[in-house]
Amino acid sequence: MKQITTIYINGQFVRPHGTERFDLFNPTTNQTIGQVVLGDEEDTRAAIAAAKSAFETFATTTSEQRMEYLQRLHDAVTTRLDDLIAASIEEYGAPVQRARASSEMAADSFLHYKTVLQDFDFIRTAGHSKVSMEPLGVVGIITPWNANAGFICNKLATAIAAGCTAVIKPSEMSATQTQILAEALHEAGLPAGVYNIVNGRGDVVGAELTRHPDIAKISFTGSTAVGKAIARGAADTLKRITLELGGKSPNIILDDADLAKAIPMAVSACFMNSGQACIAGTRLLVPQDRLEEVKALVKTTIEKVSVGDPKDPTTTIGPLVSPKQYDRVQQYIKAGIEEGAELLIGGEGHPAGLEAGNFVRPTAFAGVKGDMKIAREEIFGPVLSIMTYTTEEQAIAMANDTVYGLQAYVSSASTERANRVASRLVAGRVLINTLSHDPMAPFGGFRQSGIGREYGTFGLEAYLEPKTIIE
Repeated sequence: MKQITTIYINGQFVRPHGTERFDLFNPTTNQTIGQVVLGDEEDTRAAIAAAKSAFETFATTTSEQRMEYLQRLHDAVTTRLDDLIAASIEEYGAPVQRARASSEMAADSFLHYKTVLQDFDFIRTAGHSKVSMEPLGVVGIITPWNANAGFICNKLATAIAAGCTAVIKPSEMSATQTQILAEALHEAGLPAGVYNIVNGRGDVVGAELTRHPDIAKISFTGSTAVGKAIARGAADTLKRITLELGGKSPNIILDDADLAKAIPMAVSACFMNSGQACIAGTRLLVPQDRLEEVKALVKTTIEKVSVGDPKDPTTTIGPLVSPKQYDRVQQYIKAGIEEGAELLIGGEGHPAGLEAGNFVRPTAFAGVKGDMKIAREEIFGPVLSIMTYTTEEQAIAMANDTVYGLQAYVSSASTERANRVASRLVAGRVLINTLSHDPMAPFGGFRQSGIGREYGTFGLEAYLEPKTIIE
């Protein structure tokens, strides 16, 4: 079994003051694969002190120096990609294709911000005044388990590009991935204290980051409930916050769409990352007069989805991250049945032959009404809800009938029409006839899907504070 007994503070791997041990599991088998020793408040304060000290010098570095650091970080993570992919499969259950793409995207985060820095103006003019965009200070970075390396690397890349230093609290459930990443980042040879990593619980390490006066900003990705708690805690010291939270993304199939293309794309949008994605297109809105056609295509598409061993390159859906997450999704499937939705395919229980792990039967419901739990709450598993509309106006109203507003999808034969619909959707991103990602474009949510934006210049500016100088 793996034993992870160190955290990373001030450029060194050190034994934590904390003594709690947390078991690590392989979700494919639910067998224990290791343990991690968790840090505590004292470890967190030591990491904050190291980052605060490092900030005094790091804040004065030039864009060119930080671009060099970002290149070195990219190169260092790239050398450990195979290890990171293997850990993502074993510890998280990511299908190998997903693990590879996610790990490569994590490494590329540093190059994306190197590119942003090439044209970013830290000194600007407003009226007859000079405006200096200055780094905020020490950033507390809190990341979830569903794309561990990606969130750490993107947030850290943003902080470094801005001239900030960081204390990172990754999910304790991802400790093996974090250890590999920490070893890789260490090899890049950045100044001590620029980044620090403390494994630990959210109510311990995360809480200390949120309340500590020397943390200038919190960047958090995770649940809406935790995001609200962080916002409340951060208010005491008026910390800046970036919160990327939950979603219940609508996917509108307009009546002119090519269903043969749109429906497989819609299933992929819902089932990405085994359904464990805040941007998953879980509400499929289709024309009433094309419902039967849609149902047939959805069923046929899902029947071809491969669920199983994440090491198998043909697998599309792996296990959910934990028995707790499996039980959560089962309760939603049960609720859908009890509330009267039509179970089109899937349902409760494990797929045949996969009873040992946290595998869920890919599920789709038709006849879903707007007041049902499966239509309103984030499930975080491979469960699709098909809803119908009769007019374009009704489709837009249904899409916006949610407390969330992270991402939305539109399929149409007319890009002009799709853009018109997209302009009226309350969402931070709208994807038209695609599932692509743009790392230079802002990402974040309206409403209870979050506060602020990540990626590109918008993400960078969230780590900076404008200072006006008038002569």
